[in-house]
Amino acid sequence: MLKNYPIFPWMFSMALRRNLRGLFTWITSIWLVAAFSGSNFQKNAISDIPSPPACIDVTIVAVGDLISHQDVQSAARAAENGWASLWEEVTPLFKSADLTMVNLETPIAPKTGKPGVPFCFNASGDLAPALRKTGVDIVFTANNHAYDQGVKGVVETLEHLDAAGVKYVGGGLSRDAAESPVIIELRGGIKIAVLARTDIFNNNLNQRSDSPWVAALDIERDEIAVREIRQQVDVVIIGVHWGNEYHVSPGKRQREAAERLIAAGADIIAGHHPHVIQPFEWIESDGRKGAVAFSLGNFLSNQDRMYKPLADPPEAGDNRDGGAMIITLRKDQEGVKLLDARVEPLWTDNNWIAHSSGRDSRRVIRVLRTTPGQRGPEMESLLAKRRKHALERLYGD
Repeated sequence: MLKNYPIFPWMFSMALRRNLRGLFTWITSIWLVAAFSGSNFQKNAISDIPSPPACIDVTIVAVGDLISHQDVQSAARAAENGWASLWEEVTPLFKSADLTMVNLETPIAPKTGKPGVPFCFNASGDLAPALRKTGVDIVFTANNHAYDQGVKGVVETLEHLDAAGVKYVGGGLSRDAAESPVIIELRGGIKIAVLARTDIFNNNLNQRSDSPWVAALDIERDEIAVREIRQQVDVVIIGVHWGNEYHVSPGKRQREAAERLIAAGADIIAGHHPHVIQPFEWIESDGRKGAVAFSLGNFLSNQDRMYKPLADPPEAGDNRDGGAMIITLRKDQEGVKLLDARVEPLWTDNNWIAHSSGRDSRRVIRVLRTTPGQRGPEMESLLAKRRKHALERLYGD
């Protein structure tokens, strides 16, 4: 019957083509939606992943000798916050750093030792917690006063530091412990190895390798130690107790040791013992470059207590000048590098003259930064002069 109505095949063909076009359009639309949705999803997913920082900078601070003279302990007892009050102006610098180091030139042995006397020191047990509270992370215990309270004094000192959570290097319960580095991982996974050595002993009580020990500077042995540890970390720091007291220039042995240790893999050398500031230098040796502060001077002491700023020449106050070595490391896609290092002058304010004359009833010894502040015109003028003098010692005229 349909062959008598030719319009039906044509209508059927048109309907089929229309349906096929619709189906194609529908499939295409679904594919486009899926494609664009997937693209947006991928873009959103990628954008949600935080990109790694281009670089990470960390800061390290090192200062010189902390000496527990009797008057320093008297000032700590008289201060509102004890030992922490004596360097509270420097505490923000310590706490802002990723790693802060101090040369602890005194035993902390109130139980096993005797009260400190001139040239033979001993500190109260509350010194260690004060160091930790104010941002000190690690102390160098290899110096000529390490055995001032004997072998037992070394052991008790380490016990106080352990209890307070302060790391130490250069002294230990065995030779291996004393000579081994402390390895610290900072932000960004930057690994630091810290060693300490002394070239001077007042009383060398190193006896058996399995008994308490203080690490001595032995350039040949220490070159080997530095080379070995350099393969495991990003940066090597050495605190060295060396040089001649009150000499403002480094000696031949200091320079030889610095050059050889830098060549072996050391990046930073923080020197102490002379009790005065010695130059800061960048030293190149055997294709390597390192930052060397030959002496950071005294951080806290009672030396040059009779210095009269208005009457005495600047060098009469050299023992009260100190330095804070500020080091910046940078980690980027190429690795870790020593970006910058410098030494900022510090000054120990000491009221011995006013106290001994009766003008001040309380003994005051405190460490100040020499950058401008709000300490009154007389103190600001003194600090500006001391800063200028210290910078000349550090960097030359």
